[in-house]
Amino acid sequence: MPFCNCNLIRRNTLFEAYPEWAHEFARKYLSKTLNSFILHGNVRDLVEIRYVSGDKTSRKKKSKEQRSDFRRFKSFLADEFFGARDLVLFYDRSSGIHFRDRKTMTDFNRSISSPSGDNSEKIPRDPVRVMSILEKYFRLRIQERKSIACVIDFSETIVPNSETGSSGTEDRTSLVYLLKWAQDPLFLAADFTVVLLTENLTDLNRSLVQSPFIANIKVGLPPQKTREYFIRDFADEKKLSGISEVSVPVLAQQTAGLGLVALRGILSHALENKTKLTFERLSAIKKEMIEAEAYGLLEFVETKSSLDDVAGHSLVKKHLRSASAALKTGHPDVLPMGYLVCGPVGTGKTYLVTCFAGEVGIPMVKLKNFRSQWQGVTEGNLEKILSLLDAMAPVAVMIDEADAYLGDRNASGDSGVSSRVFAQIAQFMSNTKNRGRIVWFLMTARPDLMPVDLKRQGRAEEHLALFYPETQEERKELFEAMKKKTGLVMTQNEVPEVILNGEKKLSGADMEAALTRARFRAATEGKKRVSIEVLNAALEDFLPPTYPEEIELQTLLAVKECTSREMLPERFSEMDRDELSYRIDELKELVR
Repeated sequence: MPFCNCNLIRRNTLFEAYPEWAHEFARKYLSKTLNSFILHGNVRDLVEIRYVSGDKTSRKKKSKEQRSDFRRFKSFLADEFFGARDLVLFYDRSSGIHFRDRKTMTDFNRSISSPSGDNSEKIPRDPVRVMSILEKYFRLRIQERKSIACVIDFSETIVPNSETGSSGTEDRTSLVYLLKWAQDPLFLAADFTVVLLTENLTDLNRSLVQSPFIANIKVGLPPQKTREYFIRDFADEKKLSGISEVSVPVLAQQTAGLGLVALRGILSHALENKTKLTFERLSAIKKEMIEAEAYGLLEFVETKSSLDDVAGHSLVKKHLRSASAALKTGHPDVLPMGYLVCGPVGTGKTYLVTCFAGEVGIPMVKLKNFRSQWQGVTEGNLEKILSLLDAMAPVAVMIDEADAYLGDRNASGDSGVSSRVFAQIAQFMSNTKNRGRIVWFLMTARPDLMPVDLKRQGRAEEHLALFYPETQEERKELFEAMKKKTGLVMTQNEVPEVILNGEKKLSGADMEAALTRARFRAATEGKKRVSIEVLNAALEDFLPPTYPEEIELQTLLAVKECTSREMLPERFSEMDRDELSYRIDELKELVR
């Protein structure tokens, strides 16, 4: 067998369990059709090797006897995964060529030395000359039936993602070497493997990534069980109880989305500084680390509000509370893959979803602007973010102004970046394994501008529509909510008549602005409390921005988009769909 396979028996008493990505690597290599692999993702972390003592058939019964060892990624490749290889070499731009052991180094130096034995300055660091030397060395040793593994680290610096016409001579030459090694019959027939390491697959040249002769294998962040084993391996129970107020299983659960190196940093800091790991402190550290890991492009949504603080939208709130209950009771599989939240401006779409984050029981994150002017950086940023979301699950994801944020399959004018971003997100959203694990909330006032691909069933499945207050009770509820939000204190507890009778159609944003003006008027008179007279005067004076056609268009689009008749106001629920579409087309012409 070319290298150690998973669950290898040693001395008939010990079994090794490697991570899933190593299993996949082994299966693909043993098919004897590939010799080149790209390992991407969590390649700067530690790797768990789990040992289980006893008979293979009785492993479950002897689970207490299993232990784990943790190795640096490249040490795992050199000493474990390629432990049976005769020669293991490493290369990166900074260190040049280096070797697993002195024996390999001596053999390499002997092979490239001149007849006089002098090999000074013969080992360069630039990729083209290095690969020329390596190819000669590989061919010599393959003829001697030596088994070889070559690991190229930071491979994105050697074959970066760039258009073929704009890449330099060195990049193109390096690309040709790697593609040639992946297809060379001599190399394919030998016990020979090339491994490229990179954090983001999109940082590599697309010709390399898309080559049918090269396999791409994702190295994911460690699962909860691995984190739990690592915590127990790092310190004994007595030490752990001294630094943590939460149990080991909870500590492992709450560090989802972190690598083992980051987890070691948290534990070391707590031990060295004798700082207690409370639930709150742990959450704060985790958020800080994940936001840093995502290059600041991912932000946790924190709020002390709940759906109780949302005025109106009673049927929508009822639905979201049912979704929250399903998550809390362990039934995530009944949830939609995602939600499209639409409605005219000022109806509180963002506030509703933020309040849902306050009671759902799982973290919610907001995607920030991950786009960049530099070639390949946008796709690399997005790949990193999606990998973190997958590791953090269960998690909810909020995307505001989704019609502008997510791009389109048919977008042009930016070298195809928008279409590639759209494809990445659409593919990730449609993975049914993530149902209940990653819940998407896409908010927009113009759902018609969003691609159908994102709104279809299997992605943003449930479409929720929000509207301005329809009834006196809803207007009163909105007024009370805005009073609380703006901090308005009145001399008497009274709802202005202009709000109760609906003379002015005010959105939540409009009402918040009007009440803030009333507070301003009272403050200029040196008063902390607002009288009903001052409030009425502010409301009478307030003129909300006038764009009736846009508001009507956004309202009717929300009606058309809503996937539940039950959640529509009465005046919209029986509306003729043909008439609705005709009026929407008229309004689109008007707003143009």
